[in-house]
Amino acid sequence: MQIQIDSGIRDAEEIRFLLAATADEPQGIPSGKMITDSENLSFVYLLEIEEGYRQLHFAQAVWPLMVEVLKLDVEPVLVWQDQAVSLIGFKDELTMLIYNIEGNDNYGEAFSLAVEQAFHDILSDVD
Repeated sequence: MQIQIDSGIRDAEEIRFLLAATADEPQGIPSGKMITDSENLSFVYLLEIEEGYRQLHFAQAVWPLMVEVLKLDVEPVLVWQDQAVSLIGFKDELTMLIYNIEGNDNYGEAFSLAVEQAFHDILSDVD
C-alpha cells in the first residue's frame, strides 16, 4: 500500500510530515529503510507490516523539509491525527540516497536532476 506525503511543517527543531486527518491510519513499524520511486519523482520510506511493507511516498512538495531534516540532523516525525511516529533511520538513508543519486543517471535523468537541484545545499557542503 502506498501513502502519499505532500505536506509537513517545521516546528522549532522538529520536522513533521503530515497525513490528512481523513487518511487511513498508517499501519506498520518504521523500518529505517528508504528507497526511491524515480518514475514518480519521490523518496519512499518503508513501514514494516506482517505481509511486507507499506510505502510512504515523499513528493517533491516536501523535499525542502527533507533538506531541513538533514541540516538540523534530526529524525522527522510522521503525524496522523493525534499520533506521532519517529521515522528512525530517515536522515541516514536519505543522506546515502542523495549522494548515490548525484550524477547517477541510473535513477533517470529527470529524477537525478531534480534531486541535485533540491538538495544542492547539502551536496555542495562536501564538494
